[in-house]
Amino acid sequence: MFLTRFALNRARRGARHLLASQQRMHAGVLAGFPPGADPGRVLWRIDESPQQTELFIASAARPDLTHLVEQAGWPTGATWDTADYSPFLERLAVGQLWGFRLTANPVRSVSRGAGIRGAVKAHVTPAQQEEWFLTRAAQLGFELPAGTMGVPDVVVKNRRTARFLRGDDRGREVTVVMATFEGHLAVTDPELLRTALVGGVGRAKAYGCGLLTLARA
Repeated sequence: MFLTRFALNRARRGARHLLASQQRMHAGVLAGFPPGADPGRVLWRIDESPQQTELFIASAARPDLTHLVEQAGWPTGATWDTADYSPFLERLAVGQLWGFRLTANPVRSVSRGAGIRGAVKAHVTPAQQEEWFLTRAAQLGFELPAGTMGVPDVVVKNRRTARFLRGDDRGREVTVVMATFEGHLAVTDPELLRTALVGGVGRAKAYGCGLLTLARA
């Protein structure tokens, strides 16, 4: 497994073009893997701050993002770096405390009657989205320790709704409700957590959701 960080130059038209559509960014990420390569489940996420905008990618194959450098990066500087993710994943152990970040698509299935597939509905309030995350912690291999206020150490931020055309400009419109979760977690089941880090969390993984990353607490 590999984890890649790519710096986007928002001053460039190409970067703004990619950032305006989850579909275009998805296509740009997949273009980093040549024909015949098996990148497995490719997860990606955009992290934005006033100082920088970064693209993170988790994949089974090492990507070549030269095309993104030319379109949306800094061609004369170091624009991306890729690290072997496997040693980190193997070192996960019960009781470790990590800072985390996850951008996800918090949804629920609403019954439409017996024998009918449930309708997928988005959680739209901060309380609903936080509850969605908290109820999944155990099955993802971690628990949320209490913070200074005695409540689970998680913050819901950057709540937004992405709307874009699927496929070409004549494709149908897709709507994805997104929220970013940040805080601290304690590892309870390393294998489950490894599965979440590699396979993603929740739905809309092709569109910038599901990538959970850890950092030193």
